[in-house]
Amino acid sequence: MKFKLENTEENLEGAVVRSLGNNEFVLKIGSQERNLRIMDMTHEKVEFMLDNSFHAAKYIESATSKITVVVDGVKLTFNKRPDLEKIVYKNSGMESAADSQLSLKSQIPGRVVSINVSQGDEVKKGDVVCVLESMKMQVSIKSHKDGKVRALKIKQGASVAKNDVLAEIE
Repeated sequence: MKFKLENTEENLEGAVVRSLGNNEFVLKIGSQERNLRIMDMTHEKVEFMLDNSFHAAKYIESATSKITVVVDGVKLTFNKRPDLEKIVYKNSGMESAADSQLSLKSQIPGRVVSINVSQGDEVKKGDVVCVLESMKMQVSIKSHKDGKVRALKIKQGASVAKNDVLAEIE
């Protein structure tokens, strides 16, 4: 199966070569074979040994084409179907599916402390759109792409839930 790490150009190809039994497998990642042993797996996390090195991965979000996990404290988003993106957007006039995603969503629940942009403003990927406060911490929410702020879906002082749309950027 092919995977593409978000914000990179590299596609990874991975497959299970064989099962050794007792939750142990030989994987082929790219051209290299690796040994994998699943230590513990639940609906929210997996602990495993990869080539005698312990790792823990927690599932954050999974959709049809993308999965977001935190592996050893590092957040990673994988596109599980990189070829599908090319097929769907081939004739749309857009460079990629990321270009078509309008909605900037909240990754955490919180209260809107400040809004740093207005409708009609031009933003670059990584520009701070707003600041949320959650559990007494302030978190800057950054633009997921270059574009123009089409709409703001928040007001200062309002509460937002995880995955609420904060702004639309086209």
